[in-house]
Amino acid sequence: MSRIQLDKDIQPLSEFRSKVAFYFDKVKKTKRPLIITQNGKSAAILLDVSEYEAMIDKIEVLEDIKLAEVQINKGFEISHQDVKKRFSKRA
Repeated sequence: MSRIQLDKDIQPLSEFRSKVAFYFDKVKKTKRPLIITQNGKSAAILLDVSEYEAMIDKIEVLEDIKLAEVQINKGFEISHQDVKKRFSKRA
């Protein structure tokens, strides 16, 4: 995901409403999220679908890494050789 540009990627809801199609195209083209404000406060984020999917994939990988670290710290790790033995017995 491209880094947000504060001067270009924050719009009030009234402006967003009047140019919805423009902002959809802009988000799709730039791959940057658009922050929509309401009453001067952030209210929502418009994000390109492919960028959202990539973000979810990254989060899932990070969660898997964290789980693996917890398991290793608890002593649940398995050596590479032990894994190879277990899989060779299944074949």
